[in-house]
Amino acid sequence: MLKKIFSRTAITAVLILIQVVWMLAMLLRMSEALPAINYILRILSLVAVFYVIKSDIDPSYKVSWVLCIAFLPLFGGLMYVLFGNKRPTRIVSEKLNVQLEKTKEYYLGKESAVNDITDDDIGAKGLFRYLEDHSGYIASRDTRIEYFPVGEDMYKCLLEELEKAENYIFLEYFIINLGQMWDSVLEILKRKVAQGVDVRVIYDDVGCADYLPPNYCQTLRSCGIKAMAFNKFVPLVSVIMNNRDHRKITVIDGKVGFIGGINISDEYINRKVRFGHWKDTGLMFKGSGVENLLVMFLEMWNAFEENDGGYADFLPEAYDEKGGADDGFVLAFSDSPLDDENTSESVYTNILYQARDYVYITTPYLAIDSSLQNALCSAAKRGVDVRLITPGIPDKKMVYRLTRSYYASLIRAGVKIYEYTPGFVHAKSYVCDDKLGVVGTVNMDYRSLYLHFECAALMYKSPAVLKLRDDDLETMEKCRRIELFDCHTSFFYELIDRLLRVVAPLL
Repeated sequence: MLKKIFSRTAITAVLILIQVVWMLAMLLRMSEALPAINYILRILSLVAVFYVIKSDIDPSYKVSWVLCIAFLPLFGGLMYVLFGNKRPTRIVSEKLNVQLEKTKEYYLGKESAVNDITDDDIGAKGLFRYLEDHSGYIASRDTRIEYFPVGEDMYKCLLEELEKAENYIFLEYFIINLGQMWDSVLEILKRKVAQGVDVRVIYDDVGCADYLPPNYCQTLRSCGIKAMAFNKFVPLVSVIMNNRDHRKITVIDGKVGFIGGINISDEYINRKVRFGHWKDTGLMFKGSGVENLLVMFLEMWNAFEENDGGYADFLPEAYDEKGGADDGFVLAFSDSPLDDENTSESVYTNILYQARDYVYITTPYLAIDSSLQNALCSAAKRGVDVRLITPGIPDKKMVYRLTRSYYASLIRAGVKIYEYTPGFVHAKSYVCDDKLGVVGTVNMDYRSLYLHFECAALMYKSPAVLKLRDDDLETMEKCRRIELFDCHTSFFYELIDRLLRVVAPLL
């Protein structure tokens, strides 16, 4: 308890709260003493309402802010100015956009595998084309994909592949936590640095606020490891704290890549029990599909650290291992708040609208807008077997209550919902009709879909898709299916649920 009370997050939250209370008290006193201040604040709120209505943003986000400003006419406009912008600061955006332009130039003229998808599956082909056009990355073949149903399996394989590194190791994780998992990885990284391997680590400063010391970058650099803390965590009222690097990527020599929901922390491999059994998933690539992961990492690194070469300089001359014609297609992509394109949500809704037989979805959080909710309900109503796997033991009680607030309307539409009774589900995946699969870091909530830097992999006709399907079916056997009578459907509870969903975009 003392550790939580004196954690960086708790102390920073208290400092920010003090700043907000002081600011509001000062403005309230000024508005009472100077009527002009009162009028200015109210005019700012009115302008903010018109701006929100005019802006091209998600309708749920609009409604939430309009109601917030309406209930707080004196301070609502100021709150929107401080917290309403979903994009990073101008400096961060400019640095990242420079790298994104370089990525476009890099992929320009590169041969894509999307043309090899036959025209008889126009839905899958169109989805890959959409991702190529709007994410900037290209589809690959000749990539062997290994699916990991639990973090323990990926952890074992990760250590083996790290040991084989000869040229470089790039790690990018939302959470790195001191413990057995990180200690074993760090031991290998130190040894590889001594052998002349280029080792680089990116971690999110907010994600690691309660797990790593504030100056941990210096600790890593003293070991010869190049390190960067993304978007430094500062105890100031700041909108940029919303934009986090939620990605989980490992790239080794350009030949091997890892992606998925698994952070580097002991609960992800069940060496530490927090919320029962921790269920998470990941992928390993071997072959040309690793290239997109390499580019993603270097985009982020080069934007804020030294730029010591183009993307092509880090590609291997040949792949020691790779897939064949039977390994299907893969496209690893990233999603960011830098533009108005909600790439991950578009992938999710596209899969739901083209599904014919089934869609199985695994997500730890459910806080969705009307378009994604309509896609889920529409698929179920036309006879598609839509199933959702969510946690049985929550990590955040308010978010868990918000997740459950969607159950009744989804079940009424025919969606089947399963809660993982052994513990907490942290996996983020979709699998559809034995052909399409997505595994990555993208939760079905507003933060992942609109605010964070995320990544995922779209697979088509890969054996990994069938393994994902089988894992979902096995997981469902350990779950409790939620029926309508399990939901609170009285007028009072449904009113509370609707209110929760109104404020969900602001959480």
